[in-house]
Amino acid sequence: MREIWPGDPYPLGATYDGAGTNFALFSEVADRVDLCLFDDEGGEECVTLSEVEGHVWHCYLPGIQPGQRYGYRVHGPYDPKQGQRCNPRKLLIDPYAKAIEGSVNWDQAVYGYTFGDPASRDDSDSAPYVPRSVVINPFFGWGHDRPPQTPYHDTVIYEAHVRGLTIRHPGVPDRIKGSYAAIGHPAIIDHLTSLGVTAIELMPIHQFVTDHILEKRGLSNYWGYNTIGFFAPHNAYSSSGERGGQVLEFKAMVKALHEAGIEVILDVVYNHTAEGNHLGPTLSMRGIDNANYYRLVESDNRYYMDTTGTGNSLLMRSPHALQLIMDSLRYWVTEMHVDGFRFDLASSLARELHDVDRLSAFFDLVQQDPVLSQVKLIAEPWDVGPGGYQVGNFPARWTEWNGQYRDTIRDVWRGEPARLPEFASRLTGSSDLYQLDSRRPAASINFVTCHDGFTLEDLVSYNDKHNEANGEENRDGANDNRSWNCGVEGPATGPVAQLREQQKRNFLATLFLSQGVPMLSHGDELGRTQGGNNNAYCQDNEIAWVDWTENWLFLDFTRRVSKLRREHPVFRRRRFFYGRPVRGSGDPLSDIVWLTPGGTEMEDQDWNNGYAKALAVFLNGEAITEPDSRGRRIVDDSFLLLFNAHYEAIEFTIPSDYGEMWETELDTAMPIATGTRMCRAGEAVPVAGRSVRVLRRL
Repeated sequence: MREIWPGDPYPLGATYDGAGTNFALFSEVADRVDLCLFDDEGGEECVTLSEVEGHVWHCYLPGIQPGQRYGYRVHGPYDPKQGQRCNPRKLLIDPYAKAIEGSVNWDQAVYGYTFGDPASRDDSDSAPYVPRSVVINPFFGWGHDRPPQTPYHDTVIYEAHVRGLTIRHPGVPDRIKGSYAAIGHPAIIDHLTSLGVTAIELMPIHQFVTDHILEKRGLSNYWGYNTIGFFAPHNAYSSSGERGGQVLEFKAMVKALHEAGIEVILDVVYNHTAEGNHLGPTLSMRGIDNANYYRLVESDNRYYMDTTGTGNSLLMRSPHALQLIMDSLRYWVTEMHVDGFRFDLASSLARELHDVDRLSAFFDLVQQDPVLSQVKLIAEPWDVGPGGYQVGNFPARWTEWNGQYRDTIRDVWRGEPARLPEFASRLTGSSDLYQLDSRRPAASINFVTCHDGFTLEDLVSYNDKHNEANGEENRDGANDNRSWNCGVEGPATGPVAQLREQQKRNFLATLFLSQGVPMLSHGDELGRTQGGNNNAYCQDNEIAWVDWTENWLFLDFTRRVSKLRREHPVFRRRRFFYGRPVRGSGDPLSDIVWLTPGGTEMEDQDWNNGYAKALAVFLNGEAITEPDSRGRRIVDDSFLLLFNAHYEAIEFTIPSDYGEMWETELDTAMPIATGTRMCRAGEAVPVAGRSVRVLRRL
C-alpha cells in the first residue's frame, strides 16, 4: 500500500526534495484529480489527490525519485458550449512538468471528440498515445557560474536553431550532433566567439509538438513554435539517453556558454499552445481547466479566440495563465540560468480583451518582478490580430525586433527610391520609434534576416519564394520579401555571383555600423541557402540545416566588420545622437553630420530628392557623451561612412571641415582586406556602385 502524505499546494508541478516528491495541480473546475504513475513496463497506478486548497490539488509521495513518469486524469464537467472540456479518459501533461518523455501518437484517442462529429465526446483512453511528464533531479553543480550581463549596446545576437546549427558540423562528435551538448561544444563556441557574438538566441526549446497534418505529409514542426511544456527542455534535443537527462544537458550547455562570455536567450512561445482550436487534441490545459487558460469566443465558448494564427490564444487576463507564464520565466532564469527571452508574437501577450494594451497585466508583472526585470526582454512586436503591429510601442526596459529596420535596409540596397530619410533614422537607432519613450538605441534589435523568411544568401538570389517542398503548393510564406536576385533567379556564377557577394557585404556592413543591437541569423556568415524557401518551418533536413562548407571570404568579412564595431564605441553608442556640438566634449564639431556626395551638409532638398541613392555620414568619436563603466569619458576615432546604393560608381568629396587625413577601414567592393589606402580632405574618393566605404580619421 503506497504511503500518501498531504503535501503542499506550492510550488505547482512535481518537486523532488531528496526523499520524495510533492505534486500540485491547479484546476478550478475539477471534481476529482487522479495522479497517474507509470512504471517501466507501462503499468499505471493512480493516486487520487484528496487535498485541495485554493483550487490546487496536491499530495506528497515519499520515495518517488527523479525519472518517475506521471500524468493526470481530471474528473469534471464536459460541456464545450460552456467552455468546459474535462474528461478523465484523457491522460494530461502537467503544465509545470520540468521534463517530458515521448511524443504524441496521433490516434483518435488524443482528441476529445469523435472525428466527424465535433459535438460528440470521445471516451477512448489516450494514455498509450501521449507523452509522460517526468520528475527531475533539480540539483546541479553550477560552481561559479555567473551571467555575463553584457550591456545591450555591447551585445551581438546570433539567432540559432539547436539542431539546424549543429547537425552537420564536422567538428562536433556524431553522438551529440543536433543537441544541447553540441551547442556547448568548443567547435560551436569557438565559431561564435570568432564572430564577436555575445548572446545566442535559441529558437524554441520548450517541449513542442509536431502537428498531425505535418506528420501526414512526412514533415515535422522543425522551428518548434508549438509549445506544450513551458518548463521542459525539448526532449529531442538531448543526447543523454537518460530519462530527464535533457535538463542536465541544457544546464551544462548554459554553463559552457557562460564560461565563454556568451549569454543564452530563449525564443519563447507563451501566446498559444499545441492544443490548437476546438478541433485540436486534448493534451494538457484543455482538459485541466480550459476556460481559465484559453481565450474563448464570448458568444460561443466552444470556439477559441485566435490572434496567433495557430488556433488558440492564452487568456492573459486570467491570474492562473499569468502565474503559469511568470513561474515559467522565473524558473528558466533562476534554475536554468538563462539570460533573457525573445517573446514570439508578443502583441498577443498584451491583449487583455481585444485591443493591444501596452500596460496590460503581463507587462506590469514583469516590470515589478525583481528577477525578470533584470534580464534581457525582447519582443517580436506583432501578431496576426487587429492592431497587432506594434513596433516602437512596447514599455521601457523592453527591446524589439525592429521590422522597420529590416524593411528599410532591404529597400535601400535593392535600389528603391526615396528611402534616404528613413535609412538615416534606421542607421542611427530609430529615434523616431524609441526616443519619445525615453528608450535608447539599444531598444532596436536590428536585423536584415531571421529564421522567418529568406536567408541572406537567398535574399540576394531570389525575387520569389520557392516553398513547394512544404506541401502547400507555394501558398505559405510571405509574398513581400523586398528581395532582389541581381538579375538571375536562383544559383548563378560569374558577375551575378560576385554582385550577390557584394550585396551581402553591404547588408552586414550596414547592420554592424548601425546604432542598436545587431542580430545575425545562423549560417548567414557561411552563405547558407534554403533554395528560396522562405518558410522552412517544417523542413528538418538539408533545406534548413547549416552547411558548414565555409565561404571563407564572406566569413572573414563578417569577422572584420564585427571587430570594427567591437573596437569602436562610436558604432554602439548608449544614447542617440544630438545632431549638434556636444557641450563639455571640447569638440566644436557636431556628433553627427549628414553629407551629400559632394561633401556639403544635407539640406531639405537633398533629403527629398526621390532618386538620390547615396549619402555620407560623419560620426564624431570625440563627442560621445556617455561615460564608461568607471565614469571615464569615452573618446573614439571619428569616421566617414560613404553609402552608394546606385548601380554606378560615385565620387565622394572628402569635406575639409572634419579632418585632414583619412584611412580606408572597410570597403564592401573589395572581397578581401587590402592594404592601407589614404585620402586627404578635398580629395574625390570613388565609391563603387552598390557599396559602402568606411574611412577613419587619422
